[in-house]
Amino acid sequence: MKIVRRIGASPRERGSATAETCPDIFELNDGSFAVIGTDATDRLDSELPADAARAEYERIVVISRETLIRAKVDIPEA
Repeated sequence: MKIVRRIGASPRERGSATAETCPDIFELNDGSFAVIGTDATDRLDSELPADAARAEYERIVVISRETLIRAKVDIPEA
């Protein structure tokens, strides 16, 4: 598994002065996406809808609205 490219604007482009601890989205060489965000599993696990589930090895990660909106232009249609 390897990172192919960043999806959206870099943390610095989104206004991070240090670019050290900012959410980010990457496309992987298998077509999957990797997300750097804040682990909110403990806070949101009980909020999941009845038809949603999370495996023990999965985490609920929060990214800012701006991160996702600015990534929209780079997300493939298919």
